[in-house]
Amino acid sequence: MDMVHAIYLGLLQGLTEFLPVSSSGHLAIAQHFLPDFEQPGLLFDIILHVGTLAAVILYFNNDIKNLLRAPWNKEPQGAEYRKLLLLIVFGSIPTAIIGLTFKDSIAAMFHNVLLVAAMLLITGAFLFAAQQWRNGKRTIDNLTFTDAFITGLVQGLAIIPGISRSGSTIAVLLFRGVDAVTAARFSFLLSLPAILGAALLSLGDMQNLPSEQLPAYLAGGAMAFLSGMVAIRMLLGILARQRLRVFALYCWAVACAVFILS
Repeated sequence: MDMVHAIYLGLLQGLTEFLPVSSSGHLAIAQHFLPDFEQPGLLFDIILHVGTLAAVILYFNNDIKNLLRAPWNKEPQGAEYRKLLLLIVFGSIPTAIIGLTFKDSIAAMFHNVLLVAAMLLITGAFLFAAQQWRNGKRTIDNLTFTDAFITGLVQGLAIIPGISRSGSTIAVLLFRGVDAVTAARFSFLLSLPAILGAALLSLGDMQNLPSEQLPAYLAGGAMAFLSGMVAIRMLLGILARQRLRVFALYCWAVACAVFILS
């Protein structure tokens, strides 16, 4: 894999990780059509996800600082963030169980672009339906452990390439009456443990990475970080304008293109 391909894939990952169109699906499709693309395990994909993880950490740094201080914070704000921290931990449990149980099976799915295209059709349908539930009023203070568990379960299922993690988790919260901005905020914060866990599980693949490929991998991760910062801001603005159907149409168009080309 050369530097140009790495930067291109990093740009693709950063934009599609937060826009609800499935970053894993786009990476699987792009890598399928790139000539001579190889990586040890899913290491390159994980490095790109770490780049977008850094974007979430920077964008939501105040929330993350408050979450880390919450167990010892005696102020009223501390109680609010303690509850949010518990919700994130609780929601991460089903994600971790699904990810660890089906890790090998999911890795094989990345090589089946027709399956990825079919999952993009499902993502599009999910987003199209979510548009009907766009007027929820529940805020972060009103989230429940049931919300967290269902969102974590959906996030776990979104490891299937073509199922958008951000799109599916935001949509399920919209279905449950949560307002769009709160849904996006909780979705992003819930992604932190999942992405970090996946990165730790892929450390073993580092030993199989040729040293001359390291600069390209790091360049891809840096591009994922930069484009991820742009995509977060874009998504929050789009959700405020309630235009999820645009992404549904986009997912369907990409899926149809893959079916035709394959």
